[in-house]
Amino acid sequence: MQVRDRIKDFRRVRASELRPNPKNWRTHPDEQKDALRGVLAEIGYADALLARELPDGHLELIDGHLRAETTPDALVPVLILDVTEQEADKILATLDPLAALAGRDESALASLLSTVETQNEAVQKMLDDLGQSDVLAEIDQAAAPPEVQIPEVFQVVVQCQDEADQQAVFKQMTEQGYQCRVLTL
Repeated sequence: MQVRDRIKDFRRVRASELRPNPKNWRTHPDEQKDALRGVLAEIGYADALLARELPDGHLELIDGHLRAETTPDALVPVLILDVTEQEADKILATLDPLAALAGRDESALASLLSTVETQNEAVQKMLDDLGQSDVLAEIDQAAAPPEVQIPEVFQVVVQCQDEADQQAVFKQMTEQGYQCRVLTL
């Protein structure tokens, strides 16, 4: 598989000059905003925002809306992508869901979290939540599946000698008004 490099430029841009993408579908609850502010205060920018250049020369965000909103006066790192509007839409629709598909190595995560320290309450809560195993919740859900109501249906299965016999029985039963299906096992 040949993979194209769509990054055409890297710039530091004042965050307030980046145009938000009108198709951005992500929402940002206060808990996430607080955790992001905490990480930015303790570490700073360690990842670039993604944008594409519009025909008028302005930059439109593809990823990084919350970071741009959080630090509007900062010069932020931006990767400028050489993508069409349709390709930008695909990136916008798939970037976070792709990351969410990743699995978890619980022991590696526990080991990592044991080395991470923070003074920020929101970041600590995020890390604590991350460290909580979802395994017990998954077991509880699997053990008690939702009850499904299956309506009563009365059926007769007729074993036929061959396909011709099956067709004859089917024809006879449907002519008598029965709802029938042909099955071959």
